[in-house]
Amino acid sequence: MAELPDPRLERSLEEVDLDLREGRFQRWLSLIAGLSSILSGVEVAYEHYKGSYSRRIMYTPVILSGALALGGVSGFFSRRAAKTVLPALSVVTLADGVTGFYFHVRGIQRKPGGWRLPIVNMIMGPPIFAPLLFGVSAYLGFLASFLRRSEQPDRGVLPRPAHPQHWATRLTHEHEPITWSQDLREGRFQKQMAMATVISAFFSGFEAWYSHYKNNFRYKVQWTPIIIAPMLMIAGVGAVKSRRAAHTWLPAVSALAMVNGGVGFGYHIRGVLRRPGGLKKPIYNIIYGPPLFAPLLFAASGFLGLLASLLRREKRK
Repeated sequence: MAELPDPRLERSLEEVDLDLREGRFQRWLSLIAGLSSILSGVEVAYEHYKGSYSRRIMYTPVILSGALALGGVSGFFSRRAAKTVLPALSVVTLADGVTGFYFHVRGIQRKPGGWRLPIVNMIMGPPIFAPLLFGVSAYLGFLASFLRRSEQPDRGVLPRPAHPQHWATRLTHEHEPITWSQDLREGRFQKQMAMATVISAFFSGFEAWYSHYKNNFRYKVQWTPIIIAPMLMIAGVGAVKSRRAAHTWLPAVSALAMVNGGVGFGYHIRGVLRRPGGLKKPIYNIIYGPPLFAPLLFAASGFLGLLASLLRREKRK
């Protein structure tokens, strides 16, 4: 005879779903922003190490990734840190990502042939979209600063108007415009998160394409992120247009992207271990082997889509 589900587990899942739908997950989104920043920071650190840190500005994303990680952890423990420190660090990190994108574009332009040989120079030059992909962690941190915490006293309680027929209510409450910050606080940013999924999937997919192109697509599995990334982009656009797509296609493709990122992480670990010296030369092989955490950054795009599918849609017109 099949066992009945534990009512305590069902109640816990319902509470988690309610917290997500009402925008009461500031703690966990702050922590996720901090942890993803560490992954991005490690990738940036050894990529810039390959470039011998020829410019001082190459140190900034490494420093900011550590600072954002600390800000995310602080935001998990402190509401004040989540409202002050975390958004400030997120804005600075986003600005640094845009600046890094400019320098990467200039680096490609300065290679022999410049933009007259776009494919060759984008593949052999600095990874063009990597600085913008680094901004995903900052974006999550910025969103987290507007959310509410699950322990706030008004949990599960909706505001009640004084009286539906009162003239003051009709003039002020019913016609009061809903701001974007209010949508964020109430967990109503499904369209925004779906669009962020589209952008992140494009950046991640492009990075996977030229990284695997350098290896001549030696393994058939290297084609999978190239195929899944456009699927995730299409699902994200569909979620912006349709509530149904946001609750069906988007979570399905997002889960697929997360699984694919996990599998890719395993392959990249294997690639590092198979290099001469293996674990005897871990630092060297991680730096010059396949980018270790790149597949997890691709999985982060799937996480954005999965999170979007659980949110409510914006009220603003």
